[in-house]
Amino acid sequence: MLLEALSSAILGLALAWAAAHRLPHRMPVRSLVLSTGAAGGLFGAFLTHSALDFGNLLVILVGAGVVSAASLSLLVRPAGRLGRHSATA
Repeated sequence: MLLEALSSAILGLALAWAAAHRLPHRMPVRSLVLSTGAAGGLFGAFLTHSALDFGNLLVILVGAGVVSAASLSLLVRPAGRLGRHSATA
């Protein structure tokens, strides 16, 4: 159980770091991104472990990764107007 929690937190942090590194202009403060990734990974591991109730680490890490990625996707800001100009300009 401790290995699952530690692994899922590390996976969430890795996903959060990759998102913050790849999309720095579309993400909020890095500390918020990293904490959301870790919390999403832990919550995903908890959900997967509770739903399946067996100790397959790979399946639990997949669930942790999915929930962590979904949590991080909620933080992404819009890219902007994509080259459109306003009528008043």
